Amino acid sequence: MKLHTIHTFAALAALPLTLAAGEGKSVASKNEAPPNPLSFFDGALVFDLEERVRFEAGNNTRDFDDSINDDQDDTYAINRFRFGLAVKPAKWLKLYAQLQDTREWDSDRPNTPGLRSSQGDDNFDLRQAYVEIADYKTFPFGVTIGRQRINYGERRLLGDPNWNQLGRTFDAVKLRWQSERFAADLFAARPVQFKDEVFNDSDAADNVFGLYATNQFVPWQETDLYWIYRDKGDAQPDLDPTNTNDPRGSWNGPAQRIHTVGTRWKSKPGALLGWDYLIEGAYQWGEVWASDRNSREFDHRAFALSAAGGYTFEKAAWKPRLGLEYNFATGDENPADGKSQSFQNLFPGNHVLYGHIDAFGWRNLHNLRAQLNVKPVKTLDIELSYHAFWLDDTSDYWFRNNGFSTQRTRTPDGRDVRTIGAGRFAGHEVDLFVKWNVTKNLNIDFGYNHFFAGDYLRDTGPSDDADFAYVQAQILF
Repeated sequence: MKLHTIHTFAALAALPLTLAAGEGKSVASKNEAPPNPLSFFDGALVFDLEERVRFEAGNNTRDFDDSINDDQDDTYAINRFRFGLAVKPAKWLKLYAQLQDTREWDSDRPNTPGLRSSQGDDNFDLRQAYVEIADYKTFPFGVTIGRQRINYGERRLLGDPNWNQLGRTFDAVKLRWQSERFAADLFAARPVQFKDEVFNDSDAADNVFGLYATNQFVPWQETDLYWIYRDKGDAQPDLDPTNTNDPRGSWNGPAQRIHTVGTRWKSKPGALLGWDYLIEGAYQWGEVWASDRNSREFDHRAFALSAAGGYTFEKAAWKPRLGLEYNFATGDENPADGKSQSFQNLFPGNHVLYGHIDAFGWRNLHNLRAQLNVKPVKTLDIELSYHAFWLDDTSDYWFRNNGFSTQRTRTPDGRDVRTIGAGRFAGHEVDLFVKWNVTKNLNIDFGYNHFFAGDYLRDTGPSDDADFAYVQAQILF
């Protein structure tokens, strides 16, 4: 798909925003939120519903090559429907279940979840099902057991990526201690795999344990400390479509046995007279394998750091915020020395963090970001971001947003890209994002993103620029 198709798509995608001029006044008063129409018996029985449809158009986002019509160079639609039910027979007891149905329409990509960045079809499966026993107003201890979301911080290492059509949940047990100024979660979890035409189950060979604590002892910030241990074995879905003995589906990377310890400091909203900041750092040690436990083993030591700050002009029109951010994660210095310094990104939600084209994860990365946010009216948010990307070490691969898929491993003449001494600069990206909260229950989003290819791409093969655009409508109850 050529560039003029992207530009046409972007123009059409922006068209719904012009409807804002005809928006009527809300029936509810300004001081009174409308009641939830899906809540019954004073909140003892509550339904929730999401219907989300998104049209996407991409060009060169994987191959950076205008001469090839890759299956990612396409225009298509994806749809996500979720329906949940919460039952609270007592203040201290909640039972929750949620179904999810995802479809991808008119796409050239494989119709298998997770294969070549495909969202794929996963028809009416169980997304969440848990029991929560907790009433933190009267007792500080609680427990949640079952299929559930796990989100911490900015979701750099553990999170449910909302942008992703499928999302992410875990079959987990989570113990929580919560008081006014301190909270801590202790959990054991297995990630749920998305599979074709069968019930999604969790990966018994992928076990995650962790302790995540946050406190308010510093008056102007949240201070988090965490430890995560992942023991991932050999199990993986069969990606061979001719083999019907094992359903095809998503995969979460090669075998590893690693510890991650880290901290996160984030300023509280409004605490610093318009200023804000965010700092997070993590260190890892353990063992990783090239593929399964029968492949080559590497001694693993790696670390990552993110730092961001900004200022919001609260009294100015549109309340502009200017921000600057730096993200770093180590890459491997020598693939032949039996050691790994390539930071493992675990289970991230990276879409909003390292460029909306999703070409990068928190691994083998230097990323500089400048950001402008404005709010012309209360219901409209606009963001313009500029990114510059470098690989930390060109002896390691370029890893995409899930943290284990590689961007390019061979040159056109068959050489390993880690051996040719390519330049470290991968390129620039400019992202425009618009979100319009039409009503409490309806959002419309639009985005356009352009990637300018850098030295690394020119040194390793095709180096044409890439584009991505989308428009999305979401109904939430």
